[in-house]
Amino acid sequence: MAPGKKNRVFVIGVGMTKFDKPGARDNYDYPDMAKEAGERALTDAGIPYTAIEQACVGYVYGDSTCGQRAIYHSLGLTGIPIINVNNNCSTGSTALYMARQLIQGGLSDCVLALGFEKMERGSLSAKFMDRTNPMDKHMEVMINRYGMEAAPAAPQMFGNAGREHMEKYGTKPEHFAKIAWKNHKHSTNNPYSQFQEEYSLEQVMKSRKVFDFLTLLQCCPTSDGAGAAILASEAFVRKHHLENQAVEIVAQEMVTDLASTFEENSCIKMVGYDMSRLAAKKCFESAGLKPSDVNVVELHDCFSANELITYEALGLCAEGKAGELIDRGDNTYGGKFVVNPSGGLISKGHPLGATGLAQCAELCWQLRGQAGRRQVPGAKVALQHNIGLGGAVVVTLYKMGFPQEARFLIGAAASSSGTSLEDFKAYPIFKEIERHLKQDGEMLVKKIGGVFAFNVKDGPDGKEATWVVDAKNGKGSVSCEPGENADCIFSIGDHDLPNLMTGKASLQKAYSEGKLKVRGNESMLLKLHKLWITPLNARL
Repeated sequence: MAPGKKNRVFVIGVGMTKFDKPGARDNYDYPDMAKEAGERALTDAGIPYTAIEQACVGYVYGDSTCGQRAIYHSLGLTGIPIINVNNNCSTGSTALYMARQLIQGGLSDCVLALGFEKMERGSLSAKFMDRTNPMDKHMEVMINRYGMEAAPAAPQMFGNAGREHMEKYGTKPEHFAKIAWKNHKHSTNNPYSQFQEEYSLEQVMKSRKVFDFLTLLQCCPTSDGAGAAILASEAFVRKHHLENQAVEIVAQEMVTDLASTFEENSCIKMVGYDMSRLAAKKCFESAGLKPSDVNVVELHDCFSANELITYEALGLCAEGKAGELIDRGDNTYGGKFVVNPSGGLISKGHPLGATGLAQCAELCWQLRGQAGRRQVPGAKVALQHNIGLGGAVVVTLYKMGFPQEARFLIGAAASSSGTSLEDFKAYPIFKEIERHLKQDGEMLVKKIGGVFAFNVKDGPDGKEATWVVDAKNGKGSVSCEPGENADCIFSIGDHDLPNLMTGKASLQKAYSEGKLKVRGNESMLLKLHKLWITPLNARL
């Protein structure tokens, strides 16, 4: 690579687990979480684990080399470099940052970023009492400004930042409560979220007090869970025909604490305001974008106070104007930005090592148009913010890498019903048909000349899904759009479709036994075999 030249980097596959209360699932350990998230990301990308050249694995609570244990016996033993990462609450995004650097610098073409956390219930606490706490100097700033109370350290630190904002700009407790109310409301459409219940503003404000104005419903919970993202170079994307789903990381910056964190006697600065502001400024300059270009944001709302001050740090509004942004509704659907459509940390949960990768997954689904009922209309630019005290901030900007190719996508995001399309047995079948069309679409369109709609019944939890295979127009496509314009509509069970489409089951027998029902142009049934694929290709 020429000096100064940097490769483009794309997210080609994402996956995550549902975030849960610690211990909610019996015998569910971090390797199980990592397997679930990693396999979902591989399925989304449509590549085998053997294509992964390196892995960056993030977690905060665990012994050394948990990353190896998480990968070895769930995804594969291929001898690749595995780098373990711990950067407090920004750990997931730090793994993502490292993976991007490996590709950006030309050292790898395909890298897995994986993050997980198995947590204890209750507030976070120090684990090593026989050595210097890495946040002792941060705590000194808070103590010098407001003192120390008998409350958990984290809500005190962020709560005092909120108190300082109220003193400086006249912000009201209601502004912080409105943020939590919004995020809990958003999470009702996210089946991956730890909490999926909507609360009134009054309920948020009257829930149990944690510290000062911060109530329980304004604080993120501890959680178990994992997230994963597969990053690739442009050459890899084109070789594997992944242009239609590749989300480009157009800018990414990590910033650590500055002198102002400790020297200005400010709790707002102490919890990372200047880190966030500098990282965002660098990102926008690098990408040639402005905050007003952003449509959807996933930011680090560990407490409602941090979301509020981060609006200003990221440039979503001027300093001191976050309360006005909230009152205008410019942080939710119908406003200027949609912030934390996933429900954010407050409602989705906060397994420390997984959070940054779950944010990445949500934003990729949003840009691909796969976010279901959470979908932000017309989302084209996405912004991610992940902070860890001690400290580090990672800010990332995303856009579709090849927007002219990103037409119809097989949705791998969770549906509003709580079931992910990738949980259907039919999912890998249509993924392979989509790949077949990319390679031989013109030939298949000439041979078939029809649009098929597949209504797949009896899926996971009894749910249904529809896939439309267009082998009539252009080079063909696969989508999850309603099939009103299909020439032929098939109804078949999720268990039966893989056998039919791989040639294991007789088309005529399935039709005569009533397992396959056909509406529309029944003569198209005779051309269905042209879409048959091998079980190996479909990774059944």
